[in-house]
Amino acid sequence: MKPEHIAELVKHRMEQARAALADARFLLDGQRTPQAVINRSYYAMFYAALALLQTIGKTPSKHTGVISIYDTEFMRNGIFPKESSIAFHDAFDVRLVSDYQPVRDATRDAAASILAKAEGFVDEVEAYLKAHPPA
Repeated sequence: MKPEHIAELVKHRMEQARAALADARFLLDGQRTPQAVINRSYYAMFYAALALLQTIGKTPSKHTGVISIYDTEFMRNGIFPKESSIAFHDAFDVRLVSDYQPVRDATRDAAASILAKAEGFVDEVEAYLKAHPPA
């Protein structure tokens, strides 16, 4: 893929991440379901991670692949702190339960916590990408 295409895709993924965060904040502030807030918060993290993976030419097709490569390439190499990885894993796990096991209702506090972690995660990725733009 040409460098300008990679840069455009990274930009697009970060726009998706920011839009998902805005959606999550709107839903939380509007007293909508915690499930919806958690879903959009997780996807904000997912899109930001996809933006990072584009910079190294890796684009797995599964969510677990994105998380695994994020851990291997960015957390274990010391680019991002372990807490960011934990937040990403937590958001993934909570979203799975929230989306696919509806008998276990998520709480508003859990949704607010996941959203705060997602905001921090996306901010970290954005700062990294500004300091290390795709070639």
